[in-house]
Amino acid sequence: VIQKKSGKWRMLTDLRAVNAVNAVIQPMGPLQPGLPSLAMIPKDWPLIIIDLKDCFFTIPLAEQDCEKFAFTIPAINNKEPATRFQWKVLPQGMLNSPTICQTFVGRALQPVREKFSDCYIIHYIDDILCAAETKDKLIDCYTFLQAEVANAGLAIASDKIQTSTPFHYLGMQIENRKIKPPKIEIRKDTLKTLNDFQKLL
Repeated sequence: VIQKKSGKWRMLTDLRAVNAVNAVIQPMGPLQPGLPSLAMIPKDWPLIIIDLKDCFFTIPLAEQDCEKFAFTIPAINNKEPATRFQWKVLPQGMLNSPTICQTFVGRALQPVREKFSDCYIIHYIDDILCAAETKDKLIDCYTFLQAEVANAGLAIASDKIQTSTPFHYLGMQIENRKIKPPKIEIRKDTLKTLNDFQKLL
């Protein structure tokens, strides 16, 4: 169990052994060779940025694949038999989980892209950016997008909807037509030796 930035907790299982067995999982490889360029967003178009809530955990696994992702939770002090569970949804940590998630979300967004072909839509894993020439067009696109995402069994994280600047997307900040990388802070308290400084450079 790891803590997220929001303070909530997320359960992860160690799937290294499953990932290592190519007979079980063939690597699919990435669908996108890199991050999309935010500089391609048309100038002065209004934006909305959304994040899909617990995206991996809303994508169901095929029933015959659940047993491949079984895991055990031992009892405290081994005072009783361990409990065995199986993932029924896409687990994080599996070799192809990001690619499957990207594909699943892409299929859910395809009707939106077709109906609103004049809008600019970027999607990367579970982060979606929509831009349109007018605010009204953006609202229409977003309303349709909400319905299509819900039809696919996905949910939008309402606390992560961004409708005003500064926007934060894929680690970048978008504000007044400027795209800025995140500020990097160097922890000087860990630099004690010449070797520490050389590693930094």
